[in-house]
Amino acid sequence: MDELLHIIRNCKECAPFLKQGCRPVLSASKKAKIVIIGQAPGSVVHRTGIPWDDKSGENLRAWMGIDADLFYDEDFISIVPMGFCYPGKGKSGDLPPRKECAPLWHAKILTELENVELVLLVGSYAQKYYLKEMAKRTLTETVASYSEYLPQFFVLPHPSPRNNIWMKKNSWFKDEILPVLKMKIEELL
Repeated sequence: MDELLHIIRNCKECAPFLKQGCRPVLSASKKAKIVIIGQAPGSVVHRTGIPWDDKSGENLRAWMGIDADLFYDEDFISIVPMGFCYPGKGKSGDLPPRKECAPLWHAKILTELENVELVLLVGSYAQKYYLKEMAKRTLTETVASYSEYLPQFFVLPHPSPRNNIWMKKNSWFKDEILPVLKMKIEELL
């Protein structure tokens, strides 16, 4: 695992497409019980090199009902985004994750993880990649159908503050789904 992570952290596969340069950000341990598969690092995470080190990460930790110490315990949680490097800014937020990372690295990482009991698919990119034809027509429909993907996957919207409007329109997520997520995390503790 250490050798694989070293290789990934030095990957330059997408260098021609990344204005801010390559800085793969991920975290993994063979012992991890949970894998979080999100989108790609944002500008803050690109700068710090710490996964989910931003407002989205604060929201995700609150959703999970855990503190930063537990969240960053590699022996409990592995963080493997769809794209390992910050893709840059687009017209309405960050660009999508680069498409090279997941096919190139995910299977190699996931086969090394021996104790995974739950995979959080955060956002539509992760859901479409892993659920394929099982994903619903929209992210909202997929998240509303979360129980169909258990026990292997727990599907979530992206916890970005940009999604506050989605959260207000879909209050069932906070009321019905987050308590189940917190219970699942607690069981794994």
